Amino acid sequence: MAAYFPRIGIVGSGAVGGYFGARLALGGADVRFLMRGDLGAVRTRGSLVIRDQAGTTELRPVAAFGTAAEVGAVDLVVIALKTTSGGDLPDLVEPLLEPGTALLTLQNGLGADEYLSGLFGAQRVIGGLVFMALTRTGPGELRCFHPGSVSIGEFGRQPAERTRSLAGQLEAAGIRAHVVDDLLEARWRKLVWNVPFNGLAIAEGGVSTDRICADPRLADEAHALMREVQRAAAAFGFRISDSFLDRQFDVTPAMGPYHPSSLVDYLAGREVEVEPIWGEPLRRAHAAGVEMPRLASLYGRLQALCSKPPPRAP
Repeated sequence: MAAYFPRIGIVGSGAVGGYFGARLALGGADVRFLMRGDLGAVRTRGSLVIRDQAGTTELRPVAAFGTAAEVGAVDLVVIALKTTSGGDLPDLVEPLLEPGTALLTLQNGLGADEYLSGLFGAQRVIGGLVFMALTRTGPGELRCFHPGSVSIGEFGRQPAERTRSLAGQLEAAGIRAHVVDDLLEARWRKLVWNVPFNGLAIAEGGVSTDRICADPRLADEAHALMREVQRAAAAFGFRISDSFLDRQFDVTPAMGPYHPSSLVDYLAGREVEVEPIWGEPLRRAHAAGVEMPRLASLYGRLQALCSKPPPRAP
């Protein structure tokens, strides 16, 4: 069966975008990568490299381009840029659009779906939530610590034929995919992990997720932050069970000494997605009458830390 989205453009070819694009290309799609910093190295080597528990896989050749105009029109744009690069999206995405082009955003936190809707129209937007442990280890080189899954849903709408077809296309490419009925609920569920683990990894001096789970004080703080997210989600009608919270402490240690994406950005001196992951959930909770004192404290610490250069490694 032919792919529902035969031509795919990747905007943001780092760990997440590179991994998804490579898997989809290996699955037979015409995938075009919009690259900046990695472009020269990838063209010289002629491949994207994925390392996981099964070994090393290479995508060769790679359709890598330096400008959106070179990428051209596609059927699906996968947006894996950090939300901190949102101002670049009009120039990066517009040349890739045709009337029927869909947008799949794999961005973190709250607000990305609304932002893209305002720029390009709500009917184009599909949201994706990546529950994977992925890291860029070098130019065009990616490591998958945990294959996990991706959840996808329509922005402000029930799942459609294209949603289910995209999930099938991802599954055929080796990426476990689930269709969700309510995208916003799924985003609150992902915050259950992102808020504590991305946040404490930075705030506690650059600790990996396995150390957060192993340290009783940090594990207790992570669980308390999860419970605050759980209460905030409930104010919007989204029930997140206690077992879902507990399950995060079952799956996370298996990732090993994993540095979540926000910590990687912080240590590299890049802008951290403080607002969509910590600031926006806090503001929405307050607007709904829910106090989140631990998140408020963590948000303040992250604002202070991420406004100055990270400490030098010893």
